Amino acid sequence: MLFEDLKLMEPIKKAIKTKGYTKPTAIQSKAIPPLLMGKDLLGCAQTGTGKTAAFAIPILQGIALQQKASPGRRQIQALVVAPTRELAIQISDSFKEYGKYLNLKTLVIYGGVSQHPQTKDLTKGIDILVATPGRLLDLITQRYVSLKSVKYFVLDEADMMLDMGMLLDVRKIITHLPQEKQTMFFSATMPAEIEKLANSILKDPAKVVVTPVSSTVEIINQELYYVDRGNKAKLLTHLLKNKAIISALVFSRTKHGANKIVKYLEKAGFNAEAIHGNKSQTARQLALKNFKERKTRILVATDIAARGIDIEELSHVINFDLPEVPETYVHRIGRTGRASHGGIAISFCSHDEKSMLKGIQRLISKSIEEVSDHPYPLVDTNVEPVAKPIRRNTSTKPGTQDQTRNRRRNNEMKKKAGRTEKSRSSSKGYKSRSEE
Repeated sequence: MLFEDLKLMEPIKKAIKTKGYTKPTAIQSKAIPPLLMGKDLLGCAQTGTGKTAAFAIPILQGIALQQKASPGRRQIQALVVAPTRELAIQISDSFKEYGKYLNLKTLVIYGGVSQHPQTKDLTKGIDILVATPGRLLDLITQRYVSLKSVKYFVLDEADMMLDMGMLLDVRKIITHLPQEKQTMFFSATMPAEIEKLANSILKDPAKVVVTPVSSTVEIINQELYYVDRGNKAKLLTHLLKNKAIISALVFSRTKHGANKIVKYLEKAGFNAEAIHGNKSQTARQLALKNFKERKTRILVATDIAARGIDIEELSHVINFDLPEVPETYVHRIGRTGRASHGGIAISFCSHDEKSMLKGIQRLISKSIEEVSDHPYPLVDTNVEPVAKPIRRNTSTKPGTQDQTRNRRRNNEMKKKAGRTEKSRSSSKGYKSRSEE
């Protein structure tokens, strides 16, 4: 199937051609036709499969046709809710790109910045609103946003919202939406709570499943390096000396770890930046912009900060720390296989991470090829047992175990002292009689 085969209006076809696309991705070819027919959609797909265009194109066409039929003051026709600022900005950019030849206005709103510029744009009238849950609820409460005219509602990366504790806000937002609307629900995984939410807001949806989480993108070359935890940073700098690593997204399990990696790399002369939840919105956007524009070669990120970020033609993903959840590994390495581009995924594994590695290999149904020819091979194969803390009873009540134990110990010491004294006395008496 080609985009030409889909029943799209000329301005949208022109925008697609401008981007250089001719053939839709799997999710686009499966999702666009039922969405053009007005059906609700349940999509199980990872970021990077082309799902933003899968919902943006039908929404743009629907609003444009409605605008022709009944022109008037702009009201919010479509609402897209996304978990992170970065993802919201990218979705907004996609709507603008695919709708560049249409007379439609898209606005993105998110927290962490002043709301004044956002509220100013809202008062001018917009067609499509892309938002993060917290800021959206704030502006609804302040009556800057009315959702009464929404005809298209998209909930993107729903499972990530669950991870970030956003579902309560999402449920509140849903109460402000009209009953009659077309709903699109996307999630990379389907835990029970997400499935329950989907069932509560979707009506007889078309179901699209693309790239099941248990299957890894086959075009990605996966490599494994066994290395002691203390040598991981040294191995990373050793590998980054290879000019073939054009751009590297390095994953750290923690925010503190991400900062430490960046400091180490900078001391070694590499240009690197970190992106995580403790960074300001301005710093995060600038770091991502620099990385996309190849001003920064290395971006170190945590999973929450990186998920949803769309980076084209990323050459390498490096798992500095293996993820505790095996599915997260698939999400991570999939970033270097976007839009049918190949790539390399490198994973470091210390001895204490071997159980995580087993879980990953079990999930992807294959063994990751080990690279043993490197200067920092695994040496320490002993995992130090965690010392159990000594349990002390701090109670001051009489009769506690510690007090009982102490009394017994004191009694035993007294008895022993008595026996020793008696023995000494007997010995002295014997000697004196002998001397007599």
